[in-house]
Amino acid sequence: MARAAGVSVTTVSYVLSGKRPVARSTREAVEAAVARLGFRLNTVAQSLRTGRSSTVALIIPDIANPFYAELARGLQDALRPARYQVVVCNTNADRAEELLYLDNAVERRLDGVVVTPSWLVGEDFDAVRAAGIPVVVSADAELGDLDLVRADSSEAVDQVVGHLARQGHERLGMLAGPPGTPAGDPRLELYRAAADRHGLDLPAGLIVRGKHTREAGAAGLGRLMSRKNPPTAIACVNDRTAIGALEAAERTGLGVPSDVALVGHDDIEIASLV
Repeated sequence: MARAAGVSVTTVSYVLSGKRPVARSTREAVEAAVARLGFRLNTVAQSLRTGRSSTVALIIPDIANPFYAELARGLQDALRPARYQVVVCNTNADRAEELLYLDNAVERRLDGVVVTPSWLVGEDFDAVRAAGIPVVVSADAELGDLDLVRADSSEAVDQVVGHLARQGHERLGMLAGPPGTPAGDPRLELYRAAADRHGLDLPAGLIVRGKHTREAGAAGLGRLMSRKNPPTAIACVNDRTAIGALEAAERTGLGVPSDVALVGHDDIEIASLV
């Protein structure tokens, strides 16, 4: 390869790895030699030699949720220039699956882990960190001293509840996530605090805990609206739950927002169509 390109072996390595800048003419000469000789980099051998995989795991609870599809695309777009690939690991919000993928990250010498946890706690990452693998958590709640990336849910929730208060709503219900999860508990507490600030009632009897799915949203709406004093507005833990609640409202003849207002969270693309 180096002989065909008229450069050193070290220069070929720099071009193929992308880890060192080289002159444009040199890169073009190497790339032309690669194409002419039909060369394919043996990434398995390279990984064994360097101890690096050029692979990052994205561990998510539900690949069917469009929010995580957008997250995967954004992560891949950010890592592609550095020649990293992303492996998507779907856990179905199952703790055993989450732990399995963390073990796999260590065994396969992955270069990083990005995780939206359902049931994981800080110490579950001890082996990953001991292996020197960087970890980034995407969640509303902190997990020990792990690096955390999250949206400003506090501001978003305050805007939502403030809008509902200005529309004259007084009784708020919520379709919250499962108890004990990094998304379910923090988001519920944010709504409780915002309801207090804006003078809305969010009683325990108008809080339904469930999965982040359309099915849970449909079932939750039925439970809330069957209460003796049902809410005039319902906040949903995410947009999929809100879409399920909307579908149930339409099936049962409830007007939205004339009979009950519905609010989602995450701003997935399909939410703009319903």
